[in-house]
Amino acid sequence: MGRTGDVTDRLARLAQSWDEAAEGYETYFVPRFAPWVRAAVDELDDVPEGPVLVPCCGTFPELALLAPRWPGRRIAGIDLSAGMVRLARLRAAGNPLVEVVQGNAMTLDPAWSAAAVVSVFGLQQLPDPATAIRSWYDVLRPGGRLCVVYWPGTIEDTGPFALLDKVIDAGRDNSWEDDLIPALDGAVIERDVHLSFPMTHPGAAEYFDAANHAGPMRALALARGDDYIAELRAKYLAEAPDGEWTHHPRARLISVRKQLSRAAGAPPTS
Repeated sequence: MGRTGDVTDRLARLAQSWDEAAEGYETYFVPRFAPWVRAAVDELDDVPEGPVLVPCCGTFPELALLAPRWPGRRIAGIDLSAGMVRLARLRAAGNPLVEVVQGNAMTLDPAWSAAAVVSVFGLQQLPDPATAIRSWYDVLRPGGRLCVVYWPGTIEDTGPFALLDKVIDAGRDNSWEDDLIPALDGAVIERDVHLSFPMTHPGAAEYFDAANHAGPMRALALARGDDYIAELRAKYLAEAPDGEWTHHPRARLISVRKQLSRAAGAPPTS
């Protein structure tokens, strides 16, 4: 099978996994990810006229911050998962300026001509993150802003995320991160930082079960089956501490601006 077929298959599995995870994700992870969502939206100042796009919007938690920030502006969320889109549309109900589109957010139609693009914790899930971040940048109008927050290869040295990576021992290839900044050739890189906020889980079992049923492990569970997940869970709990678990995971934030065209940026002649 060629590269196109591989990408199509991965996107299909990704959509199914998040269809199944959507309700639990909204309940468990959306409140815990809120500080990074706010940090991303806060980057979007001084943008031109035009719509705001949220690729990989999930249940669309960004909307609660974007709508009051720009009350008269069109806002669109885009997600591959029908389950996520259903919950996102519930969140957007009653606002005629908000649109939620079910579709492949990895490549966006330049016709959007966006003032801003913001995406939180979607990039690292896509089959080709460098292609995605370039596509998101290319839809910007001159002067527009793009802010992406994603989980990098190393999120923490110890904690529930680190332990999960250890017991899965998948040997992930994180070299794609090195391609992100080169993919943004021509952009003005305004910030490229790691942001850490505290996150608390009731316990190791609660976190593992949330990751399995309502988070990024759902695709792995679909691929490997219940017996594999049960074995993984036993290994995880054997190494995890008892009781409430607080950690400080690090996400990477990249914020860029599209340069003004020469005509737009030239001073008036009279």
